[in-house]
Amino acid sequence: MDKRKTILIVDDEKELVGLVSLHMNMSGFDILTAYDGKEALEACVSKGPDLVVLDLMMPKIDGIEVCRVLKNRPDTRDIPVVILSALSDTEEKLKAFGVGADDYVTKPFSPRELSIRVRKILEREEVKKSTGTIV
Repeated sequence: MDKRKTILIVDDEKELVGLVSLHMNMSGFDILTAYDGKEALEACVSKGPDLVVLDLMMPKIDGIEVCRVLKNRPDTRDIPVVILSALSDTEEKLKAFGVGADDYVTKPFSPRELSIRVRKILEREEVKKSTGTIV
């Protein structure tokens, strides 16, 4: 990855956003934050992050609907989405993947593992863009 990538972190728990932001920044990413689904959609449209880390249970618009909207808009459909949620049952995971999530990490989680997953998704996106192929 040549330039620093920007990650949008979306969760209604400010402490968690702070923790993930700190770790992602230390891992070499620029950070944007949002605390509900409406803010997340606005940030994706106006700032175009390279990837979104998204909670499912949020006020205003839940994470499933945010992911669905992002994946259905031509200007945001290529932004990878990593779900970070306390919901760990298979049905929730299937629902998230069904609306286009690229990965699903359950809380509690390892910040190091999350940053590695994010980096790997972004590396695959780089290859896809440079070669025009699906990886």
